[in-house]
Amino acid sequence: MRLLVARCSIQYTGRLSTTLPEAVRLLMIKADGTFMVWDDNGRPKVKPLNWMTPPTVIEESPKGLVVRKRAGSTEERLEVEVSEVLSDVTHDMGSPDERQGLAKDGVEAHLQELLAGQPESCGEGLRLIRREWPTDIGPVDLMCRDAQERWVAVEIKRVAGIEAVEQLTRYLERIRLDPAFESCRGVLAAQEIRPQARVLAAARGIDCAQVDLAVLRGDRPPDLRLFAA
Repeated sequence: MRLLVARCSIQYTGRLSTTLPEAVRLLMIKADGTFMVWDDNGRPKVKPLNWMTPPTVIEESPKGLVVRKRAGSTEERLEVEVSEVLSDVTHDMGSPDERQGLAKDGVEAHLQELLAGQPESCGEGLRLIRREWPTDIGPVDLMCRDAQERWVAVEIKRVAGIEAVEQLTRYLERIRLDPAFESCRGVLAAQEIRPQARVLAAARGIDCAQVDLAVLRGDRPPDLRLFAA
């Protein structure tokens, strides 16, 4: 991983156009091509000012960096104009095979186990194909197929916020690179789903499934629902 602290200005063009005026920022470049721009303004949410997920092309010149990524028929582009480099260090984080993924807490691990046995709780007609389906940026919790034999990727959280939607979006981007999975859809399953996460999920074409741990365990029956004819 390369960490570059520099005084720079940044221009983004793609789905929209944005400009960051000149200031001191941290540029983070991961080995997989992920590019992130951070500042130190103390906002409560941990989120980069700008970022681009792989696959990317990063070009460097004496004037700065250009990061490019194809997005369908268009190209996203980050142009970083550097006026002063304050620090430039690279760290070897080891190969992916040597690294351990973030372990889920006990509740999430238990939820995954229960939902693997009851995938229909995440959507009608779903059946499990595999737990921990691998991608090159980490495993998605469940890979299922629906009644129409379409692929469905399920990410499981105890409490799902916007970050969970972003995580599942990244997984779907990687999964859909394989033509056999280009129509794969996503489901976010959680005990609690934040309203903002529901809005973002709907905008991304991701379904939400709110699950009840007590019902999954068999500790109590599911709520009865009455449907009008």
